[in-house]
Amino acid sequence: MRLAKFLAHAGVASRRAAERLVAEGRVTIAGETVTDPARDVDESSGVEVDGRAVAPEPLEVHALNKPAGVVSTARDTHGRPTVVGLVRSHRRLYPVGRLDADSTGLILLTNDGDLAERLTHPRYGVQKVYRAKIAPGRLAPRALQALRDGVELDDGRTAPARVRQVAPSVVEVVLREGRKRQVRRMLEAVGHRVTELERVAFGPLGLRGLELGQSRRLSKREVERLRGSADPRPPSRGRRRTGSKGRGARGWKNPAA
Repeated sequence: MRLAKFLAHAGVASRRAAERLVAEGRVTIAGETVTDPARDVDESSGVEVDGRAVAPEPLEVHALNKPAGVVSTARDTHGRPTVVGLVRSHRRLYPVGRLDADSTGLILLTNDGDLAERLTHPRYGVQKVYRAKIAPGRLAPRALQALRDGVELDDGRTAPARVRQVAPSVVEVVLREGRKRQVRRMLEAVGHRVTELERVAFGPLGLRGLELGQSRRLSKREVERLRGSADPRPPSRGRRRTGSKGRGARGWKNPAA
């Protein structure tokens, strides 16, 4: 197995972040510093990161219905409750993407860096579905079309989105990219304030009866469906590509909400 993939499967980092660890000279094999992320290794190779032995651990993926007031990080310096604290596991789990503290709904946690990379990088186009309660409560046809076509934000124009009004004050937004507070900023750009925001689906996975604060470990079949939803998409012309940036062992970031 290639070294970067080995590190990702060990839960050290996403594959892209693992490549950076190798480039920075922080990875050794049998005591020798290596700089080639494509180096073939296995469990007997003696891989270490920053002097600590690394070996693949059993991979897990959990779905959590995040309550408001919980932050989407592994740890919080201000002592706020975190999503990791709501999931029962002995593994080093990290959130896949991010929901801001005020938002609720589906968030995934895993120690599978390769899967996390595929689910969050905009190249793979995995869709996320959000339900937003807005004020004023009715989107005008012009605003609806603007959201579908893409709106100009301070970090560039958004990709086209699927948007529909599902109730007098509720809008459903489907995105294949992720930027900081993107759903809120998109709706604000067309004159609507988001008063409540919930993510109801991530790829093929929905909340499926999970109560707020509850989590469950995904089955092998569900994980494979998630992996299969990551379809590499050709880069679009004429618009700025934005979205997640690979992160190290602190998690994988794609903060669309």
